[in-house]
Amino acid sequence: MKKMFLSIAMALVSLGAFAQTYKNEVKLNILNVIVRPSIELGYEYYLDDNQSVDAELMFLDKFSYWPKRSNKFSATSFKVGYNYYFDSSDAVGFYINPFLKTRFGKFTEEENGVDVETKLNAFIIGVGVGYTWVFNSKFVVAPYANIGRNFSKPVNERFWAVEPNAGVRLGFRF
Repeated sequence: MKKMFLSIAMALVSLGAFAQTYKNEVKLNILNVIVRPSIELGYEYYLDDNQSVDAELMFLDKFSYWPKRSNKFSATSFKVGYNYYFDSSDAVGFYINPFLKTRFGKFTEEENGVDVETKLNAFIIGVGVGYTWVFNSKFVVAPYANIGRNFSKPVNERFWAVEPNAGVRLGFRF
């Protein structure tokens, strides 16, 4: 009888070892590095198989994909969000991402030979959608698109109040 209970217990423990799911992910938005250039680094913590919370830090934030001119952006942003994955297994597939974002920094533009500076300090609320593929249970590729509403009057006087954004994240789960 003891051997039977011991065998069952060992079988259950070994099943748990094979069904390991990773709770953490680090990621880089590779599209921003190539197109803007800016650096967007992120961390995602999986609450369960279809939910997670994430945080992202973006250096050289350029307000979406503006054309190249003699303007200078010097901004950093921080974003926190919640991800809900519609496929209920291992946080893969289509997801939705409501988020809050804050940006700080400045934008300098030359007008009539004079540098005009706009403070980019802003609070943004938005939502995004994306799709996540996971390879070998660890490597992640996730294209996404999001849109946010900027709530800073000085920023909105110079730029769109609505900010579209897109990217392709490469990640590693551990």
